[in-house]
Amino acid sequence: MPAPLGDFSYLWPFWVAAAFGYFLGSIPFGLVLTRLAGLGDIRKVGSGNIGATNVLRAGNKGLAALTLLLDGGKGAVAVLLASMYGPDTAVLAGGGAFIGHLFPIWLKFNGGKGVATFLGVMLAINWPSGSLCCLTWLVVAQLLRYSSVAALVAALAGPGYAYYLGNWQIMELAAFMTLLVFIRHHQNIRRLIKGEEPKIGTKKST
Repeated sequence: MPAPLGDFSYLWPFWVAAAFGYFLGSIPFGLVLTRLAGLGDIRKVGSGNIGATNVLRAGNKGLAALTLLLDGGKGAVAVLLASMYGPDTAVLAGGGAFIGHLFPIWLKFNGGKGVATFLGVMLAINWPSGSLCCLTWLVVAQLLRYSSVAALVAALAGPGYAYYLGNWQIMELAAFMTLLVFIRHHQNIRRLIKGEEPKIGTKKST
């Protein structure tokens, strides 16, 4: 009986790309770095998130910057390595890395909010779109001083940038990641509505 989506010999590269991206993306650099630095469990600080913003709340700007680079880098590396086998595998690896960061198997599927990994994937898969997303984040963060607002605006703009500067497939990936970014920021959105969201540089008590 013919397989409508192709047999295993055709599909296995796509499964491998997605799995590779997932396991690379699931590395919790924020948690690993803060533990190595003797700062304890970052999940017990501030918002409890493992991303760069919460590492910054722990009071270490250097580790926060390194977390940002590594979380973005794992998304970019997944895309760049998989792109050697075609654009489809690049998209799957990038999506896998993003999902891995949000839902890492090592942390009982409770990971970060995906902003740095989103930017890393976008930069690697279509650098003009990714650069505009980064610029959008920087401008909004500088003007409003809310990391969450900057993240939501940059993510919301991502599919539009990808559509005009990339292609339909990249736009679909960006839209998928944007949806998950908004879902993962649901608590931030509630705090913003209540006027309780901390600004960049604010240390939030546990």
